[in-house]
Amino acid sequence: MILLHGFPYDPRGFDAMTAPLAALGHRVIVPYLRGYGATRFRSTDTMRSGQQAALAHDLLSMMDALKIPRAALVGYDWGGRAACIAAALWPERVRCLVTGQGYNIQNIPGAATPLLPEAEHKLWYQYYFNTERGRAGLTANRAELCRLLWRLWSPSWSFDTPTYQASAASFENPDFVDVVIHSYRHRFGYVDGDPAYDAIEAALAKQPAITIPTIALWGEDDGVRDTPRADPFTDKFTGAYQRRLLPGIGHNIPQEAPEATISALLDLLEATA
Repeated sequence: MILLHGFPYDPRGFDAMTAPLAALGHRVIVPYLRGYGATRFRSTDTMRSGQQAALAHDLLSMMDALKIPRAALVGYDWGGRAACIAAALWPERVRCLVTGQGYNIQNIPGAATPLLPEAEHKLWYQYYFNTERGRAGLTANRAELCRLLWRLWSPSWSFDTPTYQASAASFENPDFVDVVIHSYRHRFGYVDGDPAYDAIEAALAKQPAITIPTIALWGEDDGVRDTPRADPFTDKFTGAYQRRLLPGIGHNIPQEAPEATISALLDLLEATA
């Protein structure tokens, strides 16, 4: 099983899950996304892309390098995006999927369509990153800015300073700012992506359905976007699918609710045995 973190988080978000899963005999892999932790680009010429296709391609390439033909995937935020894309485009490589906040594949052709003002104001950080002031702010104040996002996105979670600092160390990666800024500018169509991923992006523009068994976890206290009463993504999951709401949980689902995340994963493993 592969557990994929989001922004601005890192593999420490899964620390409460790895030991229980390993004790049950599972092989648990928790990678850093590109631009986090000890990851490095092998060439100075490679675009520091944070686009969704790059994240998914990284996941598939890692599975190939480790000779993993098929895996159970857990992801939220950026990691949920990579997991959803893999499940949609390469279903033969995914046994089952636990995804935070449902269908995470970006609809870039429709990105210019505004949301209601109540939803738009929560995305201030995305608009900030689309300015050079935002790039400078993330560069100079990444620890303070990302901690603010933790608080805003998980208002009911009382994390302490050591917990935050354990993840914040991953944001000191020399490519972190470039990858983050590109991610938020590309999703609105304001910058080009890496041409190496054009074919994947073309496939994602069609908003492909996910056919593999999936459980979507939604934190009812998520500060990024409200959790709607009716599931907005039922048409995007055409296989066995279930939505589970988590009261008192915010955006960082695996770290705030590790037991619920483990439970969802084990239920899927049993169903797909």
